Amino acid sequence: MTDKPVIIFDPFPRNEEMVFTSDVEKELKQISHLVTHFGSRAPDDKIEQNLPEVEIIVGQTSMPKERLDKAKKLKAIINVKCNWEPNIDYIEAHKKGIYILSAAPAMAPAVAEACIGYAISLSRRTIQNYNKFLKSEEKYGIKGNQEAYTLFNSNVGLVGFGNLAKSLVPLLKPFKCSISAYDPWLSNEYLESQGVKSVSLEKLMSTNQFIFILAGVTNENEGFINKDKLKLIEKDSSVILVSRAEVLDFDEFINLAEQNFFRAAVDVFPEEPVPFNAVFRKDSNILFTSHVAGAMHFSYKNIRDMMMDDIRQILKGMPPTRLQRAEPHQAMLRRDK
Repeated sequence: MTDKPVIIFDPFPRNEEMVFTSDVEKELKQISHLVTHFGSRAPDDKIEQNLPEVEIIVGQTSMPKERLDKAKKLKAIINVKCNWEPNIDYIEAHKKGIYILSAAPAMAPAVAEACIGYAISLSRRTIQNYNKFLKSEEKYGIKGNQEAYTLFNSNVGLVGFGNLAKSLVPLLKPFKCSISAYDPWLSNEYLESQGVKSVSLEKLMSTNQFIFILAGVTNENEGFINKDKLKLIEKDSSVILVSRAEVLDFDEFINLAEQNFFRAAVDVFPEEPVPFNAVFRKDSNILFTSHVAGAMHFSYKNIRDMMMDDIRQILKGMPPTRLQRAEPHQAMLRRDK
C-alpha cells in the first residue's frame, strides 16, 4: 500500500460534474491514494478491501459499527449529498473521534436566494399576471396589482433555524421584516441572539404574512405541520416549502393552497421524481418547481471548495472548519432521503 493516505470517493447520487471536476481529481491524486466509484454506491467488496487503510470517505457509504471497527485509520466521512443518512453509526463514530461532515452549508445560499424569489413571486401574483397576459386579459398599473403586497416591513416566520434560515435572514434584512422562528432544538436565547424572535409553532403559523418551511425531517417531527396547524395560516399569506415535504401533511397543504386559503410555492415533494399522474399536475395557483432551489453550478462549486478545504485540514491533523459536523443524537433522528 502506498504511503499516501487512502481516500474513498463514493459520492452517488452526486456525479463527476458536481463534485469531481478535473481540479479536484488532480489534487486528490496528488495528496492521496484515491479509490473512486461513480454511478451507484460502491460495491461492498470495494469498500471492505480498503477499510483497513482508508482515512477519508467522501460519500454516503454505509458505515455501521462493524465497518467502523475495521477502519482503524478513518478520520472523516464527508456527505456531499448534504444530509444525514441512517446508515452510519453516529454514536460509535463520535466515540472514535471520526468527523461526520455534511456539505449542507454549501447549498444554503442558493436556496435562500430562491426563497426570496418565490416569496416575491407569490406576493406579487406573478404567475397569475403572466397567465392573464397570455390570454390578453391583463390590467395595467394599480388595477393589475389589487391583490399584491410587499415583503417590505412584513411579518416573516421561519419553521426551522438551520443552514437555510441562517442564509435567509441576511437576505431579509434589507426588507426590514419582523422575523420570528420556531425550532424546538434551539433555545429561545440562541434564536434571539440571531436576530429572530422565538415563538410557538401555533403563533408562527397564525401571525405571519410570509412563512418559510425550512425544517429537516426526523422520526420525531414527520407530519408535525398537520391539518390543524395549516388552518392557522392567515388568509392569503405566502408559504414557501423548500426543505422536506415530509414535515407537513402534504396533501392537505396542496388542497388548502388550491382553494386559495393561502398562496404557496413548492420545491420539494414526498416522492421524487413526482409521478406523471400526480393529482396536482394541472393548472394551479401554486408555484411548483422541481427541487431546483439549490441545484446550481454555484452550489456544487461551494461543495467542492468546502470539501477540499476540510480534506486538507484533516490530512494535516487539524479539525475541519467549513462543513457541518454531525451532532450524533440529532443525526440519528434524521430521516433524510
